[in-house]
Amino acid sequence: MKPARVEVIVVTWNSAEVLPGLLDSLEQGLKDVDWHLTVADNASTDESLTITQKMLPDAGTVQTGYNAGYAAAINTALTEIEPCTAVLVLNPDIRLAPGCVAAMLPHLGRSGTGIVVPRLHGEGGTLTHSLRREPALLRALGEAVLGNRRAGRYPRLGETVTAEDAYRTASTADWATGAALLISWDCVSACGAWDESFFLYSEETEYALRARDLGYLTRLAPEAHAVHLEGDSEVSPRLWTLLTLNKVRLFRRRHRLPSAALFWAATLLRESSRALLGHRRSRRAAAALLSPRRLRTRPTAENLA
Repeated sequence: MKPARVEVIVVTWNSAEVLPGLLDSLEQGLKDVDWHLTVADNASTDESLTITQKMLPDAGTVQTGYNAGYAAAINTALTEIEPCTAVLVLNPDIRLAPGCVAAMLPHLGRSGTGIVVPRLHGEGGTLTHSLRREPALLRALGEAVLGNRRAGRYPRLGETVTAEDAYRTASTADWATGAALLISWDCVSACGAWDESFFLYSEETEYALRARDLGYLTRLAPEAHAVHLEGDSEVSPRLWTLLTLNKVRLFRRRHRLPSAALFWAATLLRESSRALLGHRRSRRAAAALLSPRRLRTRPTAENLA
């Protein structure tokens, strides 16, 4: 049997502040694994590429030439790598724990598994609820009424899996947050390119659901650990708006118009109710949901403002 080989893809865009920590963690995180790194850069204006070349001279680098988005950068990197056992897609703000990937690889051998994710924790050690159920109308309504954390206790009412027990076993999920994804080469080949119409957010949802539709499950490797420094979607109204709009766009692609209209209404209820409580990010998201132009326009770096 040929030894496992992992191609690591890291997408950067002005990531110089967080990238060194990830690069430092790769050697131990991929201990006992044959691996190669490719950094796909979205026209960074900082030292992201210089840092990569200094810290890991053997790493490959590819450039999109502009801020093309997460999916487009992954696709660019995929065209440059050789067939392998699996592709490991990482955010630059991930820190792999020692032995993380070696612990993930055996799970790819389980029947029907195409994507494996580690247990994620924040910097303070708090478990990150990274597993997700498929977006559904009742779940959107449940989150609007109960909030994500409470709704997540009930599989029919919440998209986020919040039960602690689900993160202690090798459970499956409809999808998982895309900060650290180990994807089998069979799954990569079957799914093809990532959907570049999602500039940021929902691209990993679309990819995992498409993989599941083709018979490739997403599975948690509970013994594999990584730290995620988290993005700023929780605090940035601009990014929260993009996240919200893309959820509605994705649902519309996978469902008939009447169901999509109700999903939009439930999402608007959630954001409007929180806007009334003074949440600035929800006020901006609700306004965007009421704009047909915003819902129709494909997001890019230029129109995110």
